[in-house]
Amino acid sequence: MASEPIRDPAGDHLLTPANAAFIVIDYQPVQVNSIVSMERPRLVNNIVRATRMALAYGLPVVHSTVNVESGRNKPAIAPLRKLLEGLPTYDRTTINAWEDVEFRRAVAATGRRKLVMAALWTEACLTFPALDALREGFEVYAVADAVGGTSAIAHEMALRRIEQAGARMTSVTQLFCELQRDWKRTDTLAAFMPLFVDMGGSAGVVAAED
Repeated sequence: MASEPIRDPAGDHLLTPANAAFIVIDYQPVQVNSIVSMERPRLVNNIVRATRMALAYGLPVVHSTVNVESGRNKPAIAPLRKLLEGLPTYDRTTINAWEDVEFRRAVAATGRRKLVMAALWTEACLTFPALDALREGFEVYAVADAVGGTSAIAHEMALRRIEQAGARMTSVTQLFCELQRDWKRTDTLAAFMPLFVDMGGSAGVVAAED
């Protein structure tokens, strides 16, 4: 059996390491500890796996927090801080990250039109920038099992709203498979396999002070 030649990674209609950016917004203790639409340890595990995936495949990462510099909120949870150490964090006061000039410039600077987005909460900090990005011609891929809301219905309605506006739904494991695509791509297999098989793990319960 033979694989077809690798398609143009920049022009591929599917996600590739060459055409996508990863956007992660507001995984801070207060937000994580208010999630009720899914189990919080699972949520943390999934966003950590998704972020590790983005780094392993070399996706540009844009990370944003809210109200840290003002002292009203705490930085991102420890597992994310560790992964994103050395990368800039765009702190803001706006609920909608797209209304922050530095954040928007950082997204534009990636040069990517496919945005893989994860944010807390689904009904606010994911929905608003997703709708704005779609309006500006970006493709938005929401990582549905790495985001959460303050209720199951709030989460579901938010995903439905952005999907109706043109966003695509995806999952953490689907992202791994879409970026890897072929077992012959051995340069990323070492990162792919642990992330792929670690679907039942847990990053631990996040304490309010974490």
